[in-house]
Amino acid sequence: MSNGTNDVAGAISNLVDTFAKLAQQQVEVLTNGVKSASQLVEPLGKTAGDLAASIVKALTDVLQSISAAIAPKK
Repeated sequence: MSNGTNDVAGAISNLVDTFAKLAQQQVEVLTNGVKSASQLVEPLGKTAGDLAASIVKALTDVLQSISAAIAPKK
């Protein structure tokens, strides 16, 4: 009977080890996902900022051109 008990205890131990490894892998996957997302957001944020600055500059240039065209000549 003790052999049967050892088999059950070993099976439970293996099962717990497997669940622990799965949980650890899930944490690693989540951590890697967060790292990847942050590495992706950084250049996208810079590009979006550069694009916004370019749009504002273009609009400023257009408004200055319109103002110059409307302003009376001296």
